[in-house]
Amino acid sequence: MRSNFQKKVFNVVKKIPEGKVLSYKKVAELAGLPLSWRAVGNILNKNEDKRIPCHRVVRADRKIGGYNKGERIKTYLLKKEGIIFKNGKITSRFTK
Repeated sequence: MRSNFQKKVFNVVKKIPEGKVLSYKKVAELAGLPLSWRAVGNILNKNEDKRIPCHRVVRADRKIGGYNKGERIKTYLLKKEGIIFKNGKITSRFTK
């Protein structure tokens, strides 16, 4: 059973367009609990719904962050969508 906050997080993440990313912090803000970025990470780590593009949520410091299928796959998916990395950090299309 999903909590109201979980539903809000998933709805925010579903709306991130291909080729764009949001930080865990921004997702928490948009879901109504701005200090709950760790909860966002925990929620997304348990997600198995392929319609929710969890790979588009990254750390506020522009580093990739975790992913339940592994960071290598997350990096691959983001690069495939046109996200650019330099020295392990995202340099484009980032909303903190």
